[in-house]
Amino acid sequence: MDGNGRWAREHHVPVGAGHRAGARSLKRVVRAASDWGVKDLTIFSFSTENWTRPEGEVGELMGLFGELIDRELPELHEEGVRMRFIGRLHELDEDLRARIARAEATTAANTGMRLFVAMNYGARAEIVDAARRFAAECGPEAGEAEFAAHLYAPDMRDPELVIRTSGEQRLSNFLLWQCAYSELHFSPRLWPDFGPEDLEAAIAEYGRRHRRFGGR
Repeated sequence: MDGNGRWAREHHVPVGAGHRAGARSLKRVVRAASDWGVKDLTIFSFSTENWTRPEGEVGELMGLFGELIDRELPELHEEGVRMRFIGRLHELDEDLRARIARAEATTAANTGMRLFVAMNYGARAEIVDAARRFAAECGPEAGEAEFAAHLYAPDMRDPELVIRTSGEQRLSNFLLWQCAYSELHFSPRLWPDFGPEDLEAAIAEYGRRHRRFGGR
C-alpha cells in the first residue's frame, strides 16, 4: 500500500492526512475482497525499515494503527473476517500489542476471509527468524516444507497475486519466501486513490495469465 506520502504532498496536506486517507482506502478494499470471496489477504502496514522515518510520523502511524484496530474490529468480526498479525510484534509497544492480541482472539473462530496484517515486518527478518528456529529444531534431512513451518504464519497460503501501488515496481522486502511464484501487478495509482474497481481490474488481469510454476 504505497503512496500515502506522495498523495499528501499532491493535496498539500500533512503526511498524517495521507495515512488516514490510505486507511479509508484500505477499508474499501478489504470489504470488497471479502465480498468477492478472497480467502487470504495480506496487507503490508509497517515494515522493519519504516522505523527510519521521522519520529513524529512513526508515532502518528502507531497511534493510527491502534485506532484502526479498535474502530474496525467490530465490523470485521461481524463479517466473519479472521485477523492475523505477522512480524516482530514483540518490538511494538505494550498497548499496541494488547490491541493486536485482542483482535486476534476476538476473531479466532471466524471462518471468512483471513486478513493478515504485516506489522513491523520484513521478509528477510522473517527468513532469519525462521532459520534460527529451523536450525535449532530440525535435522540435516529437513527440507522446504519443514523450513516453511517455522515462518510467522505457516498456515498462510502462498499469495497468488501481489499488488503494488503508486507505480513502484519492486517487492520491497515483502513475503519473499511466499511470493516465489506469485503473479505481480503494479498499479500507477497512489494507495489513497486505489479502490475496489482497481482491485477488480488487478484480479481480472491475473485471471488472464497462465501460471506455469517453472513448467510448460
